[in-house]
Amino acid sequence: MIVAMRAALVATIALGCAVVMPAGAAAAQSPLLASPYEYLGWGDPQPPGEVVRVGGVESVTLAFILADHGCHPAWDGQRPLAGGRDEAAIDEIRAAGGEVVVSFGGWSGAKLGARCKSVNELAAAYEAVVTAYSLKAIDIDIEAHEISSAAVRARVAQALALVQRRHPELQISITFAANEAGPEAAQRLLIADAAAAGLHPYAWTVMPFDFGAPRTTMFAATRSAVEGLVADLVADYGLSEAEAWSSSGVSTMNGRTDQASETVTVPEFAAMLAFAAEHHLARMSFWSVNRDRACSEDRECSHITQTPLEFTQLLAGFGA
Repeated sequence: MIVAMRAALVATIALGCAVVMPAGAAAAQSPLLASPYEYLGWGDPQPPGEVVRVGGVESVTLAFILADHGCHPAWDGQRPLAGGRDEAAIDEIRAAGGEVVVSFGGWSGAKLGARCKSVNELAAAYEAVVTAYSLKAIDIDIEAHEISSAAVRARVAQALALVQRRHPELQISITFAANEAGPEAAQRLLIADAAAAGLHPYAWTVMPFDFGAPRTTMFAATRSAVEGLVADLVADYGLSEAEAWSSSGVSTMNGRTDQASETVTVPEFAAMLAFAAEHHLARMSFWSVNRDRACSEDRECSHITQTPLEFTQLLAGFGA
């Protein structure tokens, strides 16, 4: 019965996405639409090509680009853009028929937004990565000092606006934390900074987890967080509700989150995907592919009962 329910949910997700995709546009699917995060600098990463072949997704978001000795982009702030395992992973994903989104930032490490002291320098750092890998999409996971500092926050928004003017075909996702009511104060200020800079991201993506003790289910908390984001986009960008929904996204955490009181189950993730399809969200993701498996002694995992790459396979249905 559970298998049948999951199959029905996947069918619902695929049907919902078919509504928003133009006829015959499967090949033009945005790399951001259904792209889980994978972090090659942590744990025992699953082979990136296998994520595409077995997981079924058309795109993988590789994390994170940080600053290396000043305003210079590097993987985890340490590994070079060319010639290392990260470039090899990108080649592996593309050889398997997938595409790559590169994510900048995250919680830890030295951020380009802080290390680069001018808008032009920061824009050039972003562009160096875009050019190195011929990227169609990037993700800015803006946390810690990048989001809390007014000066850095504005610099990021202005630099991304400059990149967007120079590369109008590049799709940009901005990803940040949220509470159950939506973006918090600093995140709301970033939306205002972006609007003032003339930046129009493909997706504003909330991370609705690590609430502490949620007042309700993780699905309900996610739904209310996205509703809060939509209201903020309507207010700050003057978008219609439909435009705001189609500019919003979710990146959840699969399985047990950093909070012992929170668990995103497989059925809850399927419900999130169905909700996203119903409202035509621009992006769905989760942290992370590294954890998309049952536990063993030497691997990061979801800490729930699941089959290998089960969250990834459900996410692939959203992009079908």
